[in-house]
Amino acid sequence: MPDPLRVGLVAGEASGDTLGAGLIEALRRAAPDVRCFGVAGPKMRAAGCEAWEPSESLAVMGLFEILGELPRLLRLRARVRRRFLAERPDVFVGIDSPEFNLRLARDLRAAGIKTVQYVSPQVWAWRPNRVRRMREAVDRVLCLLPFEKRFYDGQGLRADFVGHPLADQIPLHTDRDAARARLALPPAAPIVALLPGSRRGEVRRLGADFAATVRVLAAQRPALRFVAPMATAAARELFAAALSAGAPGVEVRLIDGQAQTALIAADVALVASGTASLEAALCRRPMVVVYRLGRATAWAIRRLRLVKSPFFAQPNLLAGRRIVGEYFQDEIVPESIGAELLMWLDDAARRAELVDQFASIHASLRRDASESAARAILDLVGRGRPR
Repeated sequence: MPDPLRVGLVAGEASGDTLGAGLIEALRRAAPDVRCFGVAGPKMRAAGCEAWEPSESLAVMGLFEILGELPRLLRLRARVRRRFLAERPDVFVGIDSPEFNLRLARDLRAAGIKTVQYVSPQVWAWRPNRVRRMREAVDRVLCLLPFEKRFYDGQGLRADFVGHPLADQIPLHTDRDAARARLALPPAAPIVALLPGSRRGEVRRLGADFAATVRVLAAQRPALRFVAPMATAAARELFAAALSAGAPGVEVRLIDGQAQTALIAADVALVASGTASLEAALCRRPMVVVYRLGRATAWAIRRLRLVKSPFFAQPNLLAGRRIVGEYFQDEIVPESIGAELLMWLDDAARRAELVDQFASIHASLRRDASESAARAILDLVGRGRPR
């Protein structure tokens, strides 16, 4: 009888924690005695992962913004590396956070440990030279989006498209009235959902833009209602301050978590770039997507032409064309964003066409992702079922 499977994991932030928890639960269904350990958030801990460090310790974004945190992150990676080399798991799974995980994976793979990157870095969009480093670091990449696997197939790196867990989690048909009742929102009012990001840095950079857009919309449509699901208490405090300064007198309902319920309850959404834009699409809600980085990072990206993709919003990437508005840096003009959100409220035919496109995206991503990821990992370590 084989020894219990031992899986090392490093997950960054809330989204990685959610993915990791689903993966652990799927692995446990296939291998009930699996032992998981590493860098984990509360959901992974609840699923049975031994946490050496919290996932929140990796929550940094931006080329230059990371510099101030670099000494701490290097010390953290050194500590985690030593523990993994001592524990020698059967497989190491880095979940998102590629800047942290790929270097760690390279060292572990050099020591004879199988390595997996779960969630592809956006090498297809910017800094494609990272593929060479990935070939050195990982045995397999688990991709959430179908075009990512096609990219790796041409780069000599084994990749599996496992689908997106959100597509499995969010039902194909949602009930707006039930969502409004759950949040005690008015059943007939036009509602705008506001998702300014889960990280403090995102909310700090985008809070004023969101507040200004709320002010513009409220002035043009006094009947509008606003709901903002907040990922953390820190994000809530920052966003409340931004609204107080930028949209005084406008009522915005701040709620803890419940992003999906808020999106389903809303008619349209203003979201920060990232998973929230995909979540809005899977909830079938028209949206505008905004993305703001620190000035130095944005300047470097443009000056060095690091970005190769024509889009950054996930619905546009999946559709292969611009189906929702996306605004970056100086393009973030509240009047323009407000006009586009009002267009989605008013143009029923165009809205119906967009909802149909979102339904196709949903179907394409619905692959039982956690189970698919677990099967790929078990296959890599020779624990998969015979085919």
